[in-house]
Amino acid sequence: VGFANEYLKVTVDAITDPSGAEHSRVVVRPRGAVGVAALDEAGRILLVQQFRHAVQRQSIEIPAGILDVKGESKQAAIARELAEEADVVASTWQHLFTLNTTPGFCSEEIDLFLARDLEPVALADRVPREAEEAHMQHWWVPLEKAVDAVFSGKITDAKTMAAILAVARD
Repeated sequence: VGFANEYLKVTVDAITDPSGAEHSRVVVRPRGAVGVAALDEAGRILLVQQFRHAVQRQSIEIPAGILDVKGESKQAAIARELAEEADVVASTWQHLFTLNTTPGFCSEEIDLFLARDLEPVALADRVPREAEEAHMQHWWVPLEKAVDAVFSGKITDAKTMAAILAVARD
């Protein structure tokens, strides 16, 4: 192991190609993650904006998070993230698909969900936001405008692009 913390580990693996030659490959191995396309009754998708340190800019995304609660199912994890990040709960859930974000060097898989039949979290049950989430902005965007934002380059986050296009397909 080259590096490890509570969120991920980095390994340097030895692989053998078909000719028998050995090569090293660095692999980033994060925990799994989940994301949600939350659609309201007006056909709008919930998008959030937060600063992402790795790319040094604000990013427009669907609500998402890592699987960081031991024993929690993926659907329970994304329901928790939706409530924490956007103060929204859903009563209808559908698993869309699993996405490999950057399989050339990273083992990350993100399970994407569709949430419908949405209601606000009660004021007394809202969670204070910290770190990047403290200044998070939220928008309800018509799905067609979200698709336009993907193709205009305003949205560049892979999980968000995949979720928007998947939901728009239906």
